[in-house]
Amino acid sequence: MSGTSSHSSGTVRGCSEGAGCYGFWCCPCLACTVSSRSGENTCLPLCDLCSFSLAAAFGIPLFGAPPAALALRASIRNRYKIKGSLCKDVAASCFCVWCSWCQMLRELNYRRNKPTVVNIVSVQPASATQPNPVIHTYPLHTGVLVAPR
Repeated sequence: MSGTSSHSSGTVRGCSEGAGCYGFWCCPCLACTVSSRSGENTCLPLCDLCSFSLAAAFGIPLFGAPPAALALRASIRNRYKIKGSLCKDVAASCFCVWCSWCQMLRELNYRRNKPTVVNIVSVQPASATQPNPVIHTYPLHTGVLVAPR
């Protein structure tokens, strides 16, 4: 794929930039922050908590990736053209959802602070399509010059 990049940081990274500590002490708050910064509903991550709680309440075994975390992770990866696959998103969301939310926050912070470089290339049309210039010649007057009054 051309135009793709890697994540700005790995999934497991220490408490740099406060994201790790924030996610460890209050992961639902971190998840809501990430959701809001990525342009989605702030309460979207709460669906993850509700879906597992409701399934457990009704005796339904639910194993798999948290749906909101997986959807948001895939959305961020596609928006910024980050290399990866849905399988890797599922693995990150299943095995360490806190780490996944922290990585998404670091990615959004990195992309927001990264300057955008724009290259403008001017393309000139081929010279064969341009008409030849027209040269006008005027006769030289050899008379008396009269100054206007």
